[in-house]
Amino acid sequence: MAIRGSLKEASLPDVIQLLHLGRRTGCLALSDRQNFGYIWFDQGRIVFAQIVNRRDRLGDLLLRAGRITTEQLERAITLQQGDRAHRLGDILLMMGALTREQLEAQVRVQIEEAVYYLFTWTTGTFNFEAGVTPEDQDLLVSINPEYLLLEGARRVDEWSVIEKKVPSFDVIFTADQLHAAASGAALSEPQQRLLPLLDGTRDVQQLVDETGLVEFEVGKALYGLVAAGFAQRTGSSLQTATHVVQEGRVEEHRNLGVAFYKTAMYDEAAREFRRVAELRPAEGSAPFFLGLIAARQGKWAEAAEAFRLACDKGGPRAPALHNLGYALEQLGRLDESELAYAEAVSRSADDARLLVAWGVIALKRGELGAAAARLARAREVLGERKPSPVWFWAASLTEAMGGDLDRARELAREGTEAHPQRAALRNTLAVLLELGGDAAGAEAELRAGLAADASLAPLSKNLGDLLYRAARYPEALSEYERARQLAPALGDDLHFKIGNIHFRQGDAEGARAAWEQALALNDGHALARANLAMLDAPPA
Repeated sequence: MAIRGSLKEASLPDVIQLLHLGRRTGCLALSDRQNFGYIWFDQGRIVFAQIVNRRDRLGDLLLRAGRITTEQLERAITLQQGDRAHRLGDILLMMGALTREQLEAQVRVQIEEAVYYLFTWTTGTFNFEAGVTPEDQDLLVSINPEYLLLEGARRVDEWSVIEKKVPSFDVIFTADQLHAAASGAALSEPQQRLLPLLDGTRDVQQLVDETGLVEFEVGKALYGLVAAGFAQRTGSSLQTATHVVQEGRVEEHRNLGVAFYKTAMYDEAAREFRRVAELRPAEGSAPFFLGLIAARQGKWAEAAEAFRLACDKGGPRAPALHNLGYALEQLGRLDESELAYAEAVSRSADDARLLVAWGVIALKRGELGAAAARLARAREVLGERKPSPVWFWAASLTEAMGGDLDRARELAREGTEAHPQRAALRNTLAVLLELGGDAAGAEAELRAGLAADASLAPLSKNLGDLLYRAARYPEALSEYERARQLAPALGDDLHFKIGNIHFRQGDAEGARAAWEQALALNDGHALARANLAMLDAPPA
């Protein structure tokens, strides 16, 4: 179950303590204005942390710890530019610049520093999703949060003092180099690194990025320099960037949008991508993501319009066309969907997912020959890989509608064996088995499907129908009632049969209520109307 809230109402240390004591596993996502961060837990212990749009400090930490040289770091960064699939630490390992133990030690420091920085966030929201693990991350640690909470509390107390001199990261400072040199004061190592950079052009965030120091170290060093009279505030980067669209700002909005999207915070994600669209009106990526967000929210008309815009601005690329086709399919605009899928396939002819989607739309349009050919091509492209559940569903239904029930059952059974937890496939197989006269086999598949996913209303409805036809009315009623609770508008037939069973059991009022519901869903249901008239007829 997700845990959501405001950092004003529940501080981050309180949330972390709750997750630690509850031995929770999952991802805690945090947002504060334009900032976004993650902390991953395993059984209540912190295993990884990351802040979006924050420079990766691993190289800086390794350099400062003397684990690598400047030349090694520069070479690793150069190699990474041509190999985005590998992280900086992996490349340094492959170079032989350090051992895995040394790398793991510095990754731990990097994670701790990220958490300490997150402790400074006192506004915004948090959202914990259980069971989520870090993607593409094999260097995980195991940190007792109680240790971080103690150190974090100390740093937060110091930040409250530092903020009196360094109120925000857009403040620009200028140093009096002559005064500092003449004073003979003993400066800390971070202060020595900062002093030459305080020339009135860099804000605090730029100092963090250029020195490789963490935010707390920069803030603490600046506080000391200002307090000693060696530096003073001379402006803000916000004042000089009012009319300038910076490339980095666009990427920040994009990165935040992706982060919000991944954690299902769709309104926040849409806000960020709308901002990207304003700053880069000619680009197609922002409309594409806005389409994905609308699709996740079930806003299919809005999604279709966004995907069309993505095609117009970014060119008719296969992913945008694929999603456009799916949105149009959900709207029932099958002819337009067919055209979108066809163009997508013309641009990516060996994409099995596209071929399956193209086959499904042909099936829905009743073009069985086209559906069979497209699905066959998809399986050919897959080679030794097993087809998706959708492929098995569409292929078995295509064969059934074409009259080859034996082949349909064969495909449906293969699908349930390949994807045993996909209840919808068992539902399809059950229907095909009953059509072939195997009622016992159909019942077994339906019950196996319910064991895999009891929330799928059609399974309960179909099992109820099978039991109803076998005159096992009490069992049928139990399944029908479950289907009705899951999907009250599933169909007039469901309510009609519930009414019939109630009438058989002598419950006239129960029968009346069910038949009236059947009529509410389908005013033309003649049998339900006739049964109600029978109830209201005077005794003979």
